[in-house]
Amino acid sequence: MTPMLRLDWCSHAAAKYAVTHWHYSRSMPTPPVVHLGVWETDQFCGVLLFSRGSNNNQLRPYSLHCTEGCELTRVALRGHHTPVSRLLRIACLLVHRSQPGLRLIISYADPFYGHHGGIYQAAGWLYSGQTDTDTAYRDATGRMWHSRAVSATGLTRYYGRPRRVPRFDACTKVPLPGKHRYLYPLDAAMHAQLLPLAQPYPKRASSSVSAAPVHPAGEGGATPTEALRL
Repeated sequence: MTPMLRLDWCSHAAAKYAVTHWHYSRSMPTPPVVHLGVWETDQFCGVLLFSRGSNNNQLRPYSLHCTEGCELTRVALRGHHTPVSRLLRIACLLVHRSQPGLRLIISYADPFYGHHGGIYQAAGWLYSGQTDTDTAYRDATGRMWHSRAVSATGLTRYYGRPRRVPRFDACTKVPLPGKHRYLYPLDAAMHAQLLPLAQPYPKRASSSVSAAPVHPAGEGGATPTEALRL
C-alpha cells in the first residue's frame, strides 16, 4: 500500500532533529530558514530546508535581487518511499506559492562527500558547472570546518557576538573540489534566461571521505498544519 504523502511547514525543533540525525553536515544552515517537513502516513521522515545560503553573491550572475532567489540548503531524510525528486518538486512548488516573488532556487552537490546531484538531475534541474575550489580545516576531533569558521586567534564574531572557533595552527588543511551547482527556475522567462548556461549532467564519482548518512529508527515528528495532501 502506497503511504499517504504530506509536506508542510514544520518547527525549528523538528528540522534540527532531522538535520542532526539524518544529514551528513549535522548542522543547521544560517537563518533565516524555511522548514518544510515530510510525512508519510503521519510518520515524520525528515525536512527540506531553504535559506539565503552562505554566499551573498550567488544571485548576482542572474541579475536577481536577494529576495528573488533562495538556496535549498538541506535535504535531511530517513527511510521513505517517495522518490526524493518528487519531494523536491512539491517543496519548490510550496515555497514558490508562499513567496510569489521568487524566481530561482539554487542548490549544490558536494563531490567531496561523493555527491553528484542525482536527485536534482531526476527532478529536471539545470546544471551550470562547478564552483571554485576551496579549503576546509579538520580539527583534532576530525570535524571539518569552513575556512570562514577558523581564525588565527581562535575567536571570531558571529552576528556581532564573539565566538570561539578552531585556530588555523590547530587544524589540518583539506583541499576541496568545486561543488556542482544546480538551478531551478520558477518562471518561463527565468528558464529561458538560464537555458544557455546549462551543461551536461556530471556522473557519480567516488567520495573523498566516508559520509554515509545516519538512518536510525527515529520517532515521529511535529504535528503539521494546513497540510498539502497528495
